[in-house]
Amino acid sequence: MDALLEIFRSNFYSIDFSIGVLTPVAVILLRRNGRIDGLFWRLFWIGFALGLTWEAPMQLLNAQGPGLAVHSYTREPPVHFVVIILMHSSWDGGLFLVGAWLTRAVCKAPAFERFSPKELLVLILWGQISELWVELTSITGQAWAYIPRPWNPALFKFSGQNITILPQLIWLAAPVVFYLIALQLRKKSASR
Repeated sequence: MDALLEIFRSNFYSIDFSIGVLTPVAVILLRRNGRIDGLFWRLFWIGFALGLTWEAPMQLLNAQGPGLAVHSYTREPPVHFVVIILMHSSWDGGLFLVGAWLTRAVCKAPAFERFSPKELLVLILWGQISELWVELTSITGQAWAYIPRPWNPALFKFSGQNITILPQLIWLAAPVVFYLIALQLRKKSASR
């Protein structure tokens, strides 16, 4: 088990960035093969754009130095922070898309047709679970951890690192925005 963990840690950034590259490639291929519809195609890119709204500011603050940093690196990433912004926004788009698929699977079809508290709850729960999973994975991979600040208090510790509230709040608000946009996109495509 320790050997597998060490392999994971030593390859963490390669795994992280591979997923960031392969996610849009998979979405493009799924779209070309007719496996995802136009709504889900657009939802991936909406998720990507939403991810940019927090990935870019966090990385830009980190680039300003430790006094403004939102997270600290256990091991420095092997790429410029702009690459991290793009890769993690791609991850975000993929996470939103999985949330949309879960919504479609759990709730009555068709999804995103009209406001449904159940659909929104699925997206929020997925957002919270996936964010916590990403954060625990980054700590396990000895890559990064969020820094407690007065505006980002620690919730608990995991492997000696703080799990903070800011990422959870982001993934509480972002699914609401994503859902409202999805409802509008669905409405526009239905009126065509």
